[in-house]
Amino acid sequence: MVDMPDISGIAALVGDPARARMLTALTSGAALTATELSLEAGILPSTASSHLGKLQDGGFLSMQRQGRHRYFRLAGPEIAELLEKLMGIAAGSRKRVQTGPRDVELRTARVCYDHLAGSVAVRFLAGLQVRALLVVEANGHEDSTDRGLVLTDPGRRFFSRLGIDVASLPSTRRPLCRACLDWSERRPHLAGALGAELLRHIYKERWATRAPGGRAVHFSPRGLRFFEALLSDADPKRSTERPRL
Repeated sequence: MVDMPDISGIAALVGDPARARMLTALTSGAALTATELSLEAGILPSTASSHLGKLQDGGFLSMQRQGRHRYFRLAGPEIAELLEKLMGIAAGSRKRVQTGPRDVELRTARVCYDHLAGSVAVRFLAGLQVRALLVVEANGHEDSTDRGLVLTDPGRRFFSRLGIDVASLPSTRRPLCRACLDWSERRPHLAGALGAELLRHIYKERWATRAPGGRAVHFSPRGLRFFEALLSDADPKRSTERPRL
């Protein structure tokens, strides 16, 4: 027998409907209590505690105590990216034309753990690749969503003009750039440390805000025009009109 990791246990953890709903609720990047997650899953709090323990043991969740409460969140961005891919596969397995959420706002722009997802994010990554600011790694699988992305020198200058110093991003085991398969668009959007920093920059510049208690990201009309114009020939820093909500 070939010595390889046993994925059946991991698949069983995600495959339970209640646990799947809990994990999906946590893809917003928020930390939720056991009671809140039980409501998301539609189960009793006592049952939720058992499910949460299994997800912790399986490496899907981390837990932090604060006072009387225990707060759960996804163990890392790689878990969120896995769930986003699984949602895309699940949507594709149904006999329906539209994939992903039916909510127009969620399809347009939403949070995928800590980076931007939705049609806006997919178009942005496609534009980066067309201009060779990001290129797919030379090795790996043929499908670009399963391969890493490399930020080119022009790409570093692009993000520097935007106000993001790539060199100053924390050095961790997390990839700088990664293609994450978008749940609704079924094409990749930008994840990794750079994807997370880009979303923080969008909030900082007030191009968009996060919907309270949800995953939707609301761009102002000016903010959306400015963001989508970043990949034009014009330098965004030359614009005299800064978008405000």
